[in-house]
Amino acid sequence: MSEISAPKPHNIPEITVSELAGAVKRTLESSFNRVRVRGEITEMKTYPSGHTYMALKDDGAKIRAIIWKGNASRLGLKPENGVEVIATGKITAYSERSEYQLIIERLDYAGEGAMLARIEALRLKLADEGLFERARKRPLPFLPRVIGVVSSPQGAVIQDIRTTIARRFPSRIILWPVAVQGEGAAAQIAAAITGFSALAADGPIPRPDVVIVARGGGSLEDLMAFNDEAVVRAAASSQIPLISAVGHETDTTLIDFAADRRAPTPTAAAELAVPDRLGVSASLAQLGARLTGALSGQINARHLRLNRAAGQLPDLPSLMATARQRLDERSERFAMALPRYAQAKRHRLEQIVARLPDPRHWLTGKSHGLALVAQRLAPPMRTALRERRIKLDALAARLNALSYQAVLMRGFALVTAPDGAPISAAATARTTPHMIVRFQDGTVSVQPEKTG
Repeated sequence: MSEISAPKPHNIPEITVSELAGAVKRTLESSFNRVRVRGEITEMKTYPSGHTYMALKDDGAKIRAIIWKGNASRLGLKPENGVEVIATGKITAYSERSEYQLIIERLDYAGEGAMLARIEALRLKLADEGLFERARKRPLPFLPRVIGVVSSPQGAVIQDIRTTIARRFPSRIILWPVAVQGEGAAAQIAAAITGFSALAADGPIPRPDVVIVARGGGSLEDLMAFNDEAVVRAAASSQIPLISAVGHETDTTLIDFAADRRAPTPTAAAELAVPDRLGVSASLAQLGARLTGALSGQINARHLRLNRAAGQLPDLPSLMATARQRLDERSERFAMALPRYAQAKRHRLEQIVARLPDPRHWLTGKSHGLALVAQRLAPPMRTALRERRIKLDALAARLNALSYQAVLMRGFALVTAPDGAPISAAATARTTPHMIVRFQDGTVSVQPEKTG
């Protein structure tokens, strides 16, 4: 029977799983201080706590990553699935799952190519929705009373706009200060554009007649806030005509497509917003001179036509004197002719009256004739009335004989329903709840006897 051999001693100490995970974590964190990792964002999810979990991948590998809630506002851009970025942060390990992960402190687009591809994809999407249609563009007001500016309160942009407007045509400027780059800049710009449109025309803060969205030049990454979808949609939905003036003349952002007018620089935007008062004054003076000349020509032409017409008119004083003399003659003749006319009419009336018969004689004759006619008509009328009376009495006797009243006088009775309909059958009487029996001297209300 062989003996059991004891285990051989060795120099490797025993450690727990937690101790091993902690050692790995310390090794990772000490070996990699801060790293910049390039990859495509995938599996991104933001939890109610505000922390965002994701993964960064390339063609050969994938690493887990976390954005803590406190770092979300300082990232530099808004993370989205499918966007290639360069993530800056620290490597650490999650002991419970034995995974290493990247704690992200900043995100940058992975080169201008990725940013341009993302901008172009958004441009095509918004263009398909019709947000860039020329029919949506509105004309700028010729002389705005109030100009709204969405820009940073610091820097040369707002000063250039103020100086240019003061030089060309002084107008009231209302600045809505916003951040023009970095995290949160897009939300502030979109809110400012929407806020200007929401102002009441008669409110304590006057509603602008035109809005300028402006910032100075910068890299493509610096201008990314003006390529944000929320900013472009706010510009397209603005109720106030909007001028975009972002970057230098060669810079183009998506807000330029949605704006009503694009200016290459903020100074050019101010020049588009207000006219040049010197040019306006010169134009007004030129128009005034042209109007004065045109009116003078019209007045001279009318005066010449009036003089020609006056030369063709007859001598008015002579015409008036002749008419006055003719009127005097006609008045004298009329004064003499009126009494003669009245006298002739009176004489004619007297002749007619003399030929008329005496009305009393006429009435006497008519009365005598009427008496003779009445005397001749009296005997025939009495005879005719007597014959008509005899015939009427005979008809009345026949009618009385046929009346149901004569039948009632002979001892009969008339049974009717309450509505007056006659009841001539016993079956009908049994089903009628209330009947009226009419005799020759009155009526009696009866009810049929109930049968079991």
